[in-house]
Amino acid sequence: MVFQILWLLCSIFDAISGQSISSSCQASCGNVSIPYPFGIGPSCYLDHWFEVVCNNDSSGSPKPVLRSPNLEVLNISFGVGIYLRSSTVRVNYPTFSICTTNGSNKKQNEVLAKSPFIFSQSENQFIAMGCNNSASIKSSDGSFIGCMSNCDSGYKVINGSSCYGTNNCCQTTIPSYLDAFETSIDPTSNNTQGCNSAFLVEEGWFQKRGSINTSSNIMSYVPVVLEWGIFDTSFNSLPTTKDASFAKITYNCTESSVSGRNTTFTCSCNNGFEGNPYLLGGCQDTNRAYLLNYMSDINECDRIPNRCNSFNGSAGSTSTRYCENTYGSFSCQVVDPPKPQVGAITLGTSSSLGLFVLLVGGWWSYKVVKKRKMIKQKNMFFKRNGGLLLQQQLSSHEANVENIRLFNSKDLEKATDRFNMNRILGQGGQGTVYKGMLADGRIVAVKKSRVIDEAKLEEFINEVVVLSQINHRNVVKLIGCCLETEVPLLVYEYVPNGTLFQYVNGQVEEIPLTWDMRLRIATEIAGALFYLHSAASTPIYHRDIKSTNILLDDKYRAKVADFGTSRTIAVDQTHLTTLVHGTFGYLDPEYFQSSQFTEKSDVYSFGVVLAELLTGEKAISSTRTQESRSLATYFIQSMEENNLFDIIDSRVLNEGKKEDIITVANLAKRCLNLNGKKRPTMKEVAMELEAVQMLQKVPNLQQNYEELQYVQAEINDLWDVVPTSTVPTSSADDRPLLFSQ
Repeated sequence: MVFQILWLLCSIFDAISGQSISSSCQASCGNVSIPYPFGIGPSCYLDHWFEVVCNNDSSGSPKPVLRSPNLEVLNISFGVGIYLRSSTVRVNYPTFSICTTNGSNKKQNEVLAKSPFIFSQSENQFIAMGCNNSASIKSSDGSFIGCMSNCDSGYKVINGSSCYGTNNCCQTTIPSYLDAFETSIDPTSNNTQGCNSAFLVEEGWFQKRGSINTSSNIMSYVPVVLEWGIFDTSFNSLPTTKDASFAKITYNCTESSVSGRNTTFTCSCNNGFEGNPYLLGGCQDTNRAYLLNYMSDINECDRIPNRCNSFNGSAGSTSTRYCENTYGSFSCQVVDPPKPQVGAITLGTSSSLGLFVLLVGGWWSYKVVKKRKMIKQKNMFFKRNGGLLLQQQLSSHEANVENIRLFNSKDLEKATDRFNMNRILGQGGQGTVYKGMLADGRIVAVKKSRVIDEAKLEEFINEVVVLSQINHRNVVKLIGCCLETEVPLLVYEYVPNGTLFQYVNGQVEEIPLTWDMRLRIATEIAGALFYLHSAASTPIYHRDIKSTNILLDDKYRAKVADFGTSRTIAVDQTHLTTLVHGTFGYLDPEYFQSSQFTEKSDVYSFGVVLAELLTGEKAISSTRTQESRSLATYFIQSMEENNLFDIIDSRVLNEGKKEDIITVANLAKRCLNLNGKKRPTMKEVAMELEAVQMLQKVPNLQQNYEELQYVQAEINDLWDVVPTSTVPTSSADDRPLLFSQ
């Protein structure tokens, strides 16, 4: 009862402070609700991006359309919970198809550029349909994904639930924060069975779509899910930013900042509340309807003055009557004559004391209930995120992961100042990384992952255990995790000096990369990859080696990071068959064609990084010619044309010996061989780079051949301590190592 009184007081304050959109605004179009900040008609929407027009289709039925992107709206939803799940708008989006060999095989998609909308990475898939159809998309930031559908003779009907590269259909994930992209269709042979098509589509809808006949049922539009937020220029004018003490615990807003896009904010109602978080008082408890009806009740006492005058007291009575309004009615109350002043003081004091005790008791009860609810919620998240399985692994003698630490959410909230936006180190498709300081003073990086697939919890926990066993000075160390929050929190060692990409491209001018530093960093990366491929307890393929995923510590030593797309394999496997995923410019062409990732695919990506260190060029550059935009192609062409020293970085030329530069360049060329079997292993790469480093320290090298042989033998003995693993079979294993930023 006490708690209900406090809730009523707070809710009344909330209702009085509330603000709503004009009742003249159209709330829906057809069967689609149009909630604020979206709106139909003047003054009913936040800005022009959220303007909805209610048109009639060919059958005369009303159809809502976003005016600026010109896309039909199917559904609008808000985020849910303290840890925000994205607000989305489901739209009809055009597909891309070619049915003849004539005409363009590319299509630009620019409708979302500079808008508050992006394509949802978690809810959409890229689909390619048709006989021997190789299709891909390239985003505006250079990310590149694609797949190839094999041709089954005479097979024309496709089922969305079996689109895995066979039966004329394939699918793959899309890049994060996708807002503009180019679609390409490149049939590897003439399609005599129908048309080739490629498109983004809502994954859940496509899985349930049923049979599709590619020769007669080419879809012009399919459902696509867009994530949306509010630009910072509009955020300060929202009703939710006004001062209302109770309203602040009903909703939650967070900032999302992506390179190349304006800052946006996304709001949602907290757990236990529902409604529209973009209106003050819009997030309400389920009992709120009663409160609003009570506040809109008609006061019968005001409508008829002296309503209770007809009620006379008994003869000789000094009592008087007055009218008291009640919900839906009224009552006449009797007022007795005043009692002596002492009694009034006593009554007032007792009432005040009773009210004080009531309020204190009510507040204490509220805190107890809230604390129990939080504990129950944390236990639920811990079990859902695989905490019991991880505890079992930690208690196992075989796991040998005593160094991994289970953090509680309160410690990590304190370490990151409640995940303050000023603590953000970086953001990516699978999470946000914050800088934090633990209670013992240690600086760490805390990664808040995106929503985890509950079907893969066992794999996730097993991979966390595997990663915790990696003990290499050139691999970013996983310290621990927290599983009692809605999404897992992962804690890594903090690496302070940014990425290798920033130094190679001259973004950090204070510390230029010398030739010795470049050679040492390349050797450290190669050693780390050799460890992952061959020396770790379970072989690991990184699958996303690039200069932005190489961090530099306080002594500018390399640290391989971002294992978000990494995979573990059994010791008797040679490759993984997976959906194609990677970064354009670093992606192994052989992997793209076959969907089979081997350890040589990591070697190719390392070869691009080695070329970056030698040339100071970017992996993809629009300043080079069309044929040479890829650094791998540009580098190999220059070597074949004997123009190597024309593209080498000037600092490398001034500080390095020409024979050493040529040795490293030839090694990079071998890593970039289009035939994976002809590329060296990471063990061979690490040995050769180590040899160049050690031979630099040997004086009078050309005059002392015996000393050269001694150094080479010493290196061979050093690297032969840890054997490589060789195996003959294939696998379709596709287990995520952990969630990346």
